[in-house]
Amino acid sequence: MFAVAYFIIGMTVLSVCAIATNGALDAGGAYYMISRALGPEFGGSIGIMFFLANVCGSALYVLGLVEAVVDSFGIPPAGTGVHVLPQSYWYELLYGTILLALCLVVCLVGASIYAKATFLIFLIVAGVLGTILVSFFATRPLGVPIRMPHLNSSETENGNFTGFSLATLRENLGGGYGVDYTTGQMMSFSSVFAVMFNGCTGIMAGSNMSGDLKRPSYSIPRGTISAVLFTYLVYNLLAFLMCATCSRTLLQKDYGFLRDISIFPPLVTVGIYAATLSAAMSNLIGASRILYALARDDLFGECLECAGTSQSWRPSWGARRGGWRGLMYLAPFAIGLGTAAQCARVLAAAGAQSMPLSPCSRPTFRYFSWHTCLLGIAGCCVMMFLISPVSASASLGFLLLLLLALHYLSPSSTWGYISQALIFHQVRKYLLMLDVRKDHVKFWRPQMLLMVQNPRGSPRLIDFVNDLKKSGLYVLGHVELQDLDALPSDPLQPQQDSWLGLVDKLNVKAFVSLTLAPSVRHGVRQLLFTSGLGGMRPNTLVLGFYDDAAPRDGLAQHPAFTSAREELPLGFPPLRAPAAPKLLSPREYVGIVADALKMLRNVLLARQLESLDKAWELRRAASPPPTIHVWPVNLLRPDSARYADTCSLFLLQMACVLNMARAWRRARLRLFLCVEAGAMPGAQEDKLRQLLKDLRIQAQIQLVPWDSVVRLHWQAQRGTPGGPAPAEDEDEEGAAVNFPANATQVSDEYVCAANKMVLEQGPAPAVRFLYLPRPPADTSLYPLYLRQLELLTRGLGPTVLVHGVSAVTSTQL
Repeated sequence: MFAVAYFIIGMTVLSVCAIATNGALDAGGAYYMISRALGPEFGGSIGIMFFLANVCGSALYVLGLVEAVVDSFGIPPAGTGVHVLPQSYWYELLYGTILLALCLVVCLVGASIYAKATFLIFLIVAGVLGTILVSFFATRPLGVPIRMPHLNSSETENGNFTGFSLATLRENLGGGYGVDYTTGQMMSFSSVFAVMFNGCTGIMAGSNMSGDLKRPSYSIPRGTISAVLFTYLVYNLLAFLMCATCSRTLLQKDYGFLRDISIFPPLVTVGIYAATLSAAMSNLIGASRILYALARDDLFGECLECAGTSQSWRPSWGARRGGWRGLMYLAPFAIGLGTAAQCARVLAAAGAQSMPLSPCSRPTFRYFSWHTCLLGIAGCCVMMFLISPVSASASLGFLLLLLLALHYLSPSSTWGYISQALIFHQVRKYLLMLDVRKDHVKFWRPQMLLMVQNPRGSPRLIDFVNDLKKSGLYVLGHVELQDLDALPSDPLQPQQDSWLGLVDKLNVKAFVSLTLAPSVRHGVRQLLFTSGLGGMRPNTLVLGFYDDAAPRDGLAQHPAFTSAREELPLGFPPLRAPAAPKLLSPREYVGIVADALKMLRNVLLARQLESLDKAWELRRAASPPPTIHVWPVNLLRPDSARYADTCSLFLLQMACVLNMARAWRRARLRLFLCVEAGAMPGAQEDKLRQLLKDLRIQAQIQLVPWDSVVRLHWQAQRGTPGGPAPAEDEDEEGAAVNFPANATQVSDEYVCAANKMVLEQGPAPAVRFLYLPRPPADTSLYPLYLRQLELLTRGLGPTVLVHGVSAVTSTQL
């Protein structure tokens, strides 16, 4: 048992020493070391467990002291003898309360008094230990009468002190578990180990004094290792001496037999009192310091406010309110918790104090590795479940609840903890494994790069794209128009915190990528080239629509910033005044779209998304439920309109992805099929319905006659002079085909008619998805192309124009 216990303790001590020598320590002991190494979630949850362990340990030692006092001075059942203390459950509770109050007073008086008291106790215990060792050699063999407290007081048994005897040693070598004479319960390995293990777990006493030591990084490793080695040798020496000199009956049925064989029995009693009292005070003071450190770090908010937050705490009468309240907080816990099993179940948390190697991980203590940590964790877990499976499971469940609560509710910290290093290590490893050569269309997902000029004008667009990403990569991009050569430092670094704060406030799962460039177009190119890493790179560019709408500050009205307790601390500049010139010209805007398509990036243009009140649209009780309108046909190219080309399928996929988002599951997809007279609309509808079935997309198909609209296009084409010139478009498989260059030059009358056709398909949807045609090859037509897009989407409400260049649908398993 000693070998197993000290193996677990030894592995844990190695972890403690490595952490203690890896940087400066502050008050809080083991909690401080673990929280700074593993982070606030693990530190706070394990800190609470250590606090409860110390509280239970204090109660355990107080109850042990009460048992020793009652055994010496309690009135026996027959009422005879010189014993004066009444014995009952309530009397023993009273004695424990008085002794605990005495420990509390000593701790409150001050650290110096506590240190002097512990040093005096150390001298007493050392003297008692020396006396006991001498007694094994000096005492002659004798018989020891044993009174069984759970039987009639007249019944006794006899134990023997034989002196050093090989026969006695042989008799005691076997296990031979029996009935505990104080409780009448049958003992086993686990029950005995549970009690014995508590006597070996004082290793954290030195760590808990980290705030009082001049050189904790020097003292904790040396003091802890010395204490472990010394106690291990003493325990084994005492065990050997007892087994070689005392009969099994004496050892099993008289826990105070050392008094009977001592050359000076009263000194043994004093030693027991001193040892238990010292251990109780040590656990009490350690628990209060852990609690104070937890309150100082503000991990549990108002729950630990009564523990105080004084900056310089010492347990003294002159201490600030924090130290007082931290100690007084312990009393109700320590009185109510006092069994050995309850204490032992929380000690396994020590094995979690491992640290992986990193450039800044340079502990001066070298006798440590992840192997020792793993062995310690395994040993703790095995022993914890061996001692009490139910208690172990409850402790782990409680630890998990604390971990989750702290992860989601506790404020962020700047400690620099190990979880971030582990995440970095794993992410790097898996990014290397994410081979782009093994990509398959079945596992395609949108990876979005949303360009944001000023977040004040686009919070709802940011939230909408967050719904549209479908667990894919999401990057918020921003271009700052400055020249680094003319600046003393990088102006983007101060802005980074504001953008990250925006991501946190809006609760979107996005990265932030900022860049400096001489123009917006160059900046977008940079981000398209450089954003992402390995197989996680943006494949879709999202832009706000280019129109003359006056920008509105949607950030100030966003629910994340309208709380009474929240202000708008983010350092974003004010929005552009309506009359102020734009930083981006129409030609440059269309050029960005063309650049993205050349780089084989899908493009989404979002118009009037800031008018989308998602909460109202998706939670309104009115019937029918909100809808998503999908127009997978190129309305600006009626002569090449198809429903199964790459772009149409991509548009359909994006609408389906939005509908799969949790917030949009109530919405219904409505797919519009534009048909002409004499074109067999029934056959087209059946073909489209079969396509939806193959793609496992549930959508309502609605036929829309558009003869009058198409007629306007052909009338304009017949009236256009000049012959056809080649211009690129895509066929069903994405291959280039030729259409007349003036095919993009549809008349404004036709575009307005198409806009009216779309607008008349009521009731109004939550959002519309429209086909985005490819920009013309002739850059001089860019302004005309943009004006036609504006006419097509005017008055439609929240609209997303989509152009896809990659295959994203699969009908195969």
